[in-house]
Amino acid sequence: MITKTAWKNVWRNKVRSLVVIASVAVGIFAGVFAVGVMNGAIDQRADDIFENEIAHIQINHKDFRSNNDLVCNIKNVNSIRDQIGAMEEVESVCDRLFVAGMANTARKSVGVNIIGIDPREEKYVFGLYKELEPGTGDYFGDPEREELAYIGFDLAKNLNIIRYEITDEVADQLKTAGLPAEISGGIRKFTGKRFDNEKSFKKAMRSVLTEDQEKEYGKLILETSQTFRERARFTLTFVDINNHQTGGVFRVGGIYNISNSMYESSYVFVRDHVIRSLVELPENTAHKIIIRLKDVDDTKAVTMKLKSDFPELEVLGWREIQPDMALMTDMAEVMYGFFMALILAALAFGIVNTMLMVVLERTKELGMLTAIGMNRKKVFRMIMTESVFLSLTGGMVGMLISWIIIRITSARGINFGSMQEGFEAMGFSSHIYPDIGIGFFFIVTVLIIVTGVLSSVYPAFKALKLDPAEALRTE
Repeated sequence: MITKTAWKNVWRNKVRSLVVIASVAVGIFAGVFAVGVMNGAIDQRADDIFENEIAHIQINHKDFRSNNDLVCNIKNVNSIRDQIGAMEEVESVCDRLFVAGMANTARKSVGVNIIGIDPREEKYVFGLYKELEPGTGDYFGDPEREELAYIGFDLAKNLNIIRYEITDEVADQLKTAGLPAEISGGIRKFTGKRFDNEKSFKKAMRSVLTEDQEKEYGKLILETSQTFRERARFTLTFVDINNHQTGGVFRVGGIYNISNSMYESSYVFVRDHVIRSLVELPENTAHKIIIRLKDVDDTKAVTMKLKSDFPELEVLGWREIQPDMALMTDMAEVMYGFFMALILAALAFGIVNTMLMVVLERTKELGMLTAIGMNRKKVFRMIMTESVFLSLTGGMVGMLISWIIIRITSARGINFGSMQEGFEAMGFSSHIYPDIGIGFFFIVTVLIIVTGVLSSVYPAFKALKLDPAEALRTE
């Protein structure tokens, strides 16, 4: 009876109740959708780390991480790999050589990490080969060219291997993509001129574009005007195992483009036997053994087993390799819950205000109910139930809307293209696919009910303090 009466009381003043319900719905929608975006970004970052950067487990010499010395390598690597590959939890294994060096062109020099790989084995552990920028190569596709290198997009820009040029073909592509005719006409004056770097190209474009035009079309013009210097060569210099400076000339065999600009600008991949001969490393050695598991949840158990099997080596799970990412994933649900609690705390003030108005407007009615025998406990329950109904109705509407919007945007994604550089500097993709588990909606539902209960406490106590005789005389 109390529940039925409370539900009817909610709709006695429909306008006021709808305003409260709408405010709660908007707050819940904003909070849940924001959490969905954050969760999607974190999940994408974790997937990128496993797929392109570190896999799940890495093994190296105990002193390698502290000094990166070439002599700190793993011996009998083939035997160790075979033993690891036989484990049931392991999907694939590969090994790598790591050499610190410099990448040089005629105009630029950049510090890089040179990674020696077997391209065929690498494909079973990492998906970096899938991130090939169209038209830049074929990922070590030519077996007769030993000197090929697979480099990041940002490194290619830093070395002026990526250039910018306005041609008639580029102008036509921009027109097809929707570039206004007046802008197209303005940039055509640069037809045939080649820009060696992004900075000089942007400076030239600013001379013919307004600030608003640059914001709207600048990225489109930049990306369409990019050209790859085919068969580009550059030099890698480094020291060998005897600390003698050496190096070699390499040809770009492909450019990878991922959502981590720091990784792109730092890692160069070459064939392992080529770099091995240049640094004079013995056969059957490697600096890292990298393991991809069938299930990431097995990381801790497999890491512990490998530590006992190979006590002379350092075995690191992804949490130890990327502690910042581990902390982020561990604290995600706590952060989300805290975020929603802050939103609900703000909404609670509106609910408290509404329930106080309800109590003041129904002073005579509450006094009459008390006078005819309704005990104070039932009055308290009625006020509390009304508050819960208000918050829960708004919350359900907000969660339904957020679920629908998340479902729609998770298929297409949300493009934060204007902030791409900032996102990629932190290793996150600027194209985010929101995602959220059904369990989070249960957590939010509990928080909403708790908010409704707490919001009703003060108004309910105000109702209990009413004197029935005085309340009945209230007009």
